[in-house]
Amino acid sequence: MLFFTSDAPTEPQGFRLHTAFRLFLAAPESNDLRALLADLAGIVKGNIAHAKALRRSWHPLGPERSMVNGGDMTLPPDATYAGAGVSTLDSDDGSWYQLAQTLRNPSGGSRRSAFDLKGRCYVLLTDDTAIQVDRDPHARSGNSGVRSSRPLEPNWNPHWHNPHKNLTEQGDYAIREVWRQLASLHDALKHHLCEEAAA
Repeated sequence: MLFFTSDAPTEPQGFRLHTAFRLFLAAPESNDLRALLADLAGIVKGNIAHAKALRRSWHPLGPERSMVNGGDMTLPPDATYAGAGVSTLDSDDGSWYQLAQTLRNPSGGSRRSAFDLKGRCYVLLTDDTAIQVDRDPHARSGNSGVRSSRPLEPNWNPHWHNPHKNLTEQGDYAIREVWRQLASLHDALKHHLCEEAAA
């Protein structure tokens, strides 16, 4: 997922959020989220280098070498890059392939549906905010599953201790590697779309 913002004075927060995404079907090349993100970072860097060699501009939404296949495919002229994210059906319960088997072949007589599946989303924003969302349809009421390295609410108490300040360094090795590969993709896009554009 790629996030962009554009000015919208009539909106409560003063901007409009635009999202563009690329869906990957269940296939061997999309089995490993870390490898998929590493491949996408390599593609971004290659597309940027290719465009520079031809003295052209490149944008992840296209028209040439587009990296997305859905969402807001056309942006307002003042839209700026705000961040990148990835969503997966892999969770603490197992990989998507393991969970899909439990839907097809339930054990113990209990039937599960796709609505019982957990999911996880990782987001990095240009202001260095990291957000992790754990979707759990069976979570206790009041547990949003949202963790953020920085305040998401304007009225957040500045004296409150944030246990997720170093969110990208928390979790097991696999989760930290997802953050590392997402950061590589995000940093390449941020440098190209924000820093080079401003120069």
